[in-house]
Amino acid sequence: MTLYGKALESRMPQSLLGDHFADAALRKIDYDFARLKVDENLGIGLAIRAKTLDVRVEDFLARNPGAIVLHLGCGLDTRIFRVDPPPWVDWFDIDYPEVIELRRKLYPSRDHYHLIASSVTEPGWLADVPRNRLAIVVAEGLTPYLPADEGLRLLSRLVSHLAGLNPTIKATGAEVHWAIDDPHELELAVPKLRFIEDISAYKPEHAARMGWSAKLFVRLWKHIPALRKVGRLLRYRF
Repeated sequence: MTLYGKALESRMPQSLLGDHFADAALRKIDYDFARLKVDENLGIGLAIRAKTLDVRVEDFLARNPGAIVLHLGCGLDTRIFRVDPPPWVDWFDIDYPEVIELRRKLYPSRDHYHLIASSVTEPGWLADVPRNRLAIVVAEGLTPYLPADEGLRLLSRLVSHLAGLNPTIKATGAEVHWAIDDPHELELAVPKLRFIEDISAYKPEHAARMGWSAKLFVRLWKHIPALRKVGRLLRYRF
C-alpha cells in the first residue's frame, strides 16, 4: 500500500517525493493495486511522511559523514535511493526474508548497501551491524504493528548495541554500560541510600588553564540542562 501511494504521488506534477524507483517497481509487480483503494490524497499523505524522514536522514548524514543508517521494517520503500547517500555510508535495510528476496529482484545493488533478512524483533540480526559508529535508526510506520513488550525490547537492544562512546574511553577498550539520569532512581533501587547533592564537576575558576574552546564550554555548562548531567558527581548518605 505504501509503495503504491508513493508511486502515485510521484506521478503527479510537482511531486514532493519524486520516487521514480517506487514507480518503476510498481510496474514490475503483478498485483491488482486498485483493490487497495489508495487515492491521491493518501498518496500525498504517505509522501509527506516519507519526505519528512528522508530530510532527517539527509541532515544527520551531512553532519556525521561516518555514520550508518538502520532502516527497520523497510518493506519495499526506496529511501536509500531517494536519499542517495555518499558511497561510503553503510546502509542497512531490515525486513522479513520474503521481503528482502523481493527487494533483490526489484532494486539494484549498491556499494555499502546491506540487506538483512530477519524479523526486526529477532535479536540475532544486530550482530551484522557495527556498534562503534554513530547511527540513525528509521522505523516508518513499524512500531504500531509490534507487541508492546517486543517494541520495548527492540529499542533496548538498539540503544545498548549502538551506544556511542567518548573517543578517549573507546581507545582503552572499555565499555560504558550504565548512566544515572535521575539521582533519586538509586534511592528506589537501594532503599538505604539517601541522595544528598548533585555536585558540578567543572567550575569556571578551575578551567583557567584550559584552551579557549574548553573554557567557553565550561562557562556554558551550567546553562544547558543536558550538559549538566555529563561527568557530574552525586553524593549519597547511607
